[in-house]
Order: sequence, then C-alpha cells, then structure tokens
Amino acid sequence: MGSVGTRCLILLLGGRDADDPLFLQIKEATASVLEEHLPASVYDNHGERVVRGQRLMQATSDIFLGWAAPSKGRHYYWRQLKDWKGSVDLDNATPKRLANYARVCGWTLARSHARSGDPVAIAAYLGKGRVFVDAVTAFAEAYADQNEKDHVAFKAAIDDGRLRAESGE
Repeated sequence: MGSVGTRCLILLLGGRDADDPLFLQIKEATASVLEEHLPASVYDNHGERVVRGQRLMQATSDIFLGWAAPSKGRHYYWRQLKDWKGSVDLDNATPKRLANYARVCGWTLARSHARSGDPVAIAAYLGKGRVFVDAVTAFAEAYADQNEKDHVAFKAAIDDGRLRAESGE
C-alpha cells in the first residue's frame, strides 16, 4: 500500500498508561489504477474498497483496520502503524532461513489469492505441471538481474556526478 503523492498521517493514542501507546496510520485512498480498464467499483469510498480487499485477502486482519466517510473529497483508511507480528532479520539471515522465509511468503501470497478468487479456477489456470513455476522463476531471476544492473548504473551515476548522494548518518 503505497503513499506516493497521497496523504499519510500517524496518530498517537494513549492506552491505560504512558507505557501503552497505540500508533495508527491514516492513509489517503485514491481510485485504483485498474478503474480506467474495468467496470466501476462497487464501493463509492476508496478507503472502504482498500479495507474490504485487505479483509478478503488476509486470514486475520488488523483489528483496527477501518475507513472513514469522505472528507472534503478525500477518502481515508487506517490501520496499526506496526502490528508487532514477527518477522525475519533479513540482513543477518542465513541462506537456509532466507529460503524458508521466501517459501512462507510465497505460501502466504498464494493463500491470499486463493481467498480472493475462485480456488478451482486458479488451480485450473496453473495446471499440474511446472510451466507456471518455471515462468515465475524465470521472471524472478530476470528481475533480480535487472535490479543488479540498475544498482550498478545508479552507483556509476553517483560516481561520475550525474546524481548527488548524501549519507543518512
């Protein structure tokens, strides 16, 4: 859920004491990029569309996930800023842990798509062979290669002065 060019706010709420903060992220929701190619959304509120889509795809959604009626023509939804669920330290992950993490991410993504679509139609589309797996693997490898090329070009642009870079430290 990107926020490029849209409003994004952080709201701090207090719980039972000073050690019980709740941070909510309030994000502006705009029209889906798909709307110009598909029939109109059944939702008049873009925030509601985003929230209902998340609830459809996620087995367990953030309990604070919600939306508001449009305000001055803008649509908003909110969620916890950090849901405190576990993650993996990718910077220090071993190859085995990274492979396991990728497997879990792939399984989770597949599960969310199966929840939001017709599982029988999806299974029929994918088939039983390796065609889909091989195609996705080839795409991922080509994408990784392109990322490496882009990074080399990015560093070269900094080195020869076409781009200016500053350390965040």
